[in-house]
Amino acid sequence: MSEPDRAPEPWDTAPRTAPRREPVFNLPGIVLVLLVLCTGIHLVRTYLLSPDQDFDLIIRTAFVPIRYSGDYVLDVYAFTSPFTYALLHGSFAHLAVNMVWMAAFGSPLANRLGAIRFAVFFAVTGLAAAFFFYAIHPLGQAPLVGASGAISGMMGAAARFAFRIDRSTGKGAFAGRPLPMGEIVRSRSVITFLAVWMVINLVTGLVGMVPGEEAQIAWEAHIGGFLAGFFGLRLFEAGLPRRY
Repeated sequence: MSEPDRAPEPWDTAPRTAPRREPVFNLPGIVLVLLVLCTGIHLVRTYLLSPDQDFDLIIRTAFVPIRYSGDYVLDVYAFTSPFTYALLHGSFAHLAVNMVWMAAFGSPLANRLGAIRFAVFFAVTGLAAAFFFYAIHPLGQAPLVGASGAISGMMGAAARFAFRIDRSTGKGAFAGRPLPMGEIVRSRSVITFLAVWMVINLVTGLVGMVPGEEAQIAWEAHIGGFLAGFFGLRLFEAGLPRRY
C-alpha cells in the first residue's frame, strides 16, 4: 500500500538548483592559449618538420646571443627571437615541466592582471630573461629556448604577494597588495622560498642535475625573468582594482 502524499515541509519549499559543475580546464583563457601554442609548436617540430626544417626554424626563432655580436646582419628575426624563443622547447620533458609551472603560477596571476596585461607580462619577463642571458654570454652560440624565464617571472610576482590566493570570485587570484621590500624581508615564507629557488637554479644550472635532460639549464635566464617579475610587478598593477 502506497503512502499518502506528504505535504511539503517549510524547508522543502525552497527552489532546488543543480550543483554547479566545475569546468574541466579551470584555467584563464590566456594561459590556456599559451599552453596550446607551446604544445602545438613542439608537436609540429617533432612530427611534421624534417631535421633541416627544424634547424632553420631554430635559427630564426630561438635566441642566439652571438647574433648581436656585430658580425651578423640584424634581420627581422634578431628583433623577434627575444620573444619567440619562449614558445620553443627542447624536449617533451622540458615542455611538460614548463606547462605545469605555468598553469600553477600563471593562472592566479592572469586572473589578477587580466589577459592583456598578463600577455605583456609574459613578453616582458621573457625579454628580461633573454637580456640577462645575453649579458653573461654575449658571444654564446647555443640557442636559448623555453618559457621558463617568463615562468620564473610569474614566480617572482607570486613572491610579492606572499602566495596569498583570493578565491571569493570563483577564480583563484593573487590577493592583497604586493608586499613592499620591508615586509618581504620580515616574511619567513617568502625569504625561504627565495633562498631555495635561487639555490636550486644555481645547482641545476651549474651542475646539471636534471635527469633525462642533456641540454644545460639556462639558470641565467631564470634569474633575469624572476627579477623582472619580482621588481616590475607594480608596473602591471597600476590602475587595477584592489583585492584587499
